[in-house]
Amino acid sequence: MPEVMFAGPDGRLEGRYHHSEEADAPLALVLHPHPHHGGTMNNRITYSMYRSFEKMGFSVMRYNSRGVGRSQGRYDGGIGEISDAAAALDWMQSINPNSSELWIAGYSFGAFIGMQLLMRRPEISGWISVAPPANDYDFGFLAPCPCGGLMIAGGKDDMAPEPGIRKLVEKLNTQKNVDVDYRVFENANHIFANEADLVSEALEEHVSACRAERPLALTMD
Repeated sequence: MPEVMFAGPDGRLEGRYHHSEEADAPLALVLHPHPHHGGTMNNRITYSMYRSFEKMGFSVMRYNSRGVGRSQGRYDGGIGEISDAAAALDWMQSINPNSSELWIAGYSFGAFIGMQLLMRRPEISGWISVAPPANDYDFGFLAPCPCGGLMIAGGKDDMAPEPGIRKLVEKLNTQKNVDVDYRVFENANHIFANEADLVSEALEEHVSACRAERPLALTMD
């Protein structure tokens, strides 16, 4: 998983990128938790999701948002971090111009950033949100949500309580053509200390099922 440095809107950003051996492989971008809470691209859940996409034959990247690790710039309250994520997608798409599929996956604060990006990039075909902070951030921008995805909550999560996430899922599922695959790991707290393998299994199962349903994906412009 070679280290990459790419241009972001507030300086260079540090990432780890795996390029699939499959021609025109699907793409995935994985987003880490809040930097003020120690979130980096090396977070265990972030890394587990990265490896799951790699295992499924994706070209996949995880990266440090501005001010984290060797990435330049400073934390910008979420606004600049959305621009960082867009720059990461631009970089991946520039070296994979013929890829026909794009997924976004985020954990905690990264889930919020990922869903914001989903609304800005219509070429995204699927999403994974682990422990989205539904009580701390307004997810009302998901109206309408462009597609369904996988949402995971921990039953013992005090930072992103399951009832708030369930309410978000129920709201999304009322929208036309949106079906959220919602999974609750009852014994998991916010760090999913013993559930990384379960997160990986859920991701692989969901992505594989979605890809089987739409084998003739449209080529991204």
